[in-house]
Amino acid sequence: MLLKEASCEEVVKSVLFILSIDTDSIDCIVLRNYFRLHMNIENIHILPELKDRIHVFRNRKDAGEHLARMLQDNRQSDAIVLGIPAGGVPVAATLATQLDLPLVVMPVSKILFPWTTESGFGAVAFDGTEWINEDMVKAHDMDKETIQTTIKAAQEKVQRRLHRFCGTKAFPELKDKTVIIVDDGIAAGSTMRAAIAALKKALVLKIILAVPTAHESSLYSLTDQVDAIYCANLRGGYSFAVAEAYEHWTDVTEEEVMEIIQQLDK
Repeated sequence: MLLKEASCEEVVKSVLFILSIDTDSIDCIVLRNYFRLHMNIENIHILPELKDRIHVFRNRKDAGEHLARMLQDNRQSDAIVLGIPAGGVPVAATLATQLDLPLVVMPVSKILFPWTTESGFGAVAFDGTEWINEDMVKAHDMDKETIQTTIKAAQEKVQRRLHRFCGTKAFPELKDKTVIIVDDGIAAGSTMRAAIAALKKALVLKIILAVPTAHESSLYSLTDQVDAIYCANLRGGYSFAVAEAYEHWTDVTEEEVMEIIQQLDK
């Protein structure tokens, strides 16, 4: 099998077999990310001058402007911008406005650990698609009842946001469309994985991922899931927080999302 004809996962599995490396080991994770990076590097677009820096954007609007400049080739194209609420919507709105593209708010919610309001072990997308990080579930020894309770909470949040942000309108038909998924950053990547899985179910033509900031390990793990990635501020290291990319960071409320939607509808 020629390397260029093999998928990233096929190459990783072959190397793991040859070297007798356990699929659950840290060496496996390192190898997988290495091959994902080097086999898909042409799909990743970053701003080298912002690599591994913090506080590079004034706010989410500024972040959206950076992405818009990176994605100028898509201006006035047939692409649809999909903003993930809540924090991704201000970024997506700026991008959509500057590229003269339509914006659709696409609810996706983390499946949160019961002891935190930030960290999760998966996500639920707008169509009910779930993505679960089984390794995280095992690591925290979560029982089925807790898992189902937290999944239900995420499902209810997605449905409530669908009703609030889309009203009585049906979610738009995305089959054979080029979509640009936008969030305000990627830490673990659960939200984006659920979104991508849902979009593949919807039979979209092309998926472009656009985020102001991301951890390189999480971003590399998505390279074989999408057609192109645009990330202005790529960072590595053991410690990572999306908020550190911004000088001014506050949580975005649902009311603010509604204001953005109403402004764009005028």
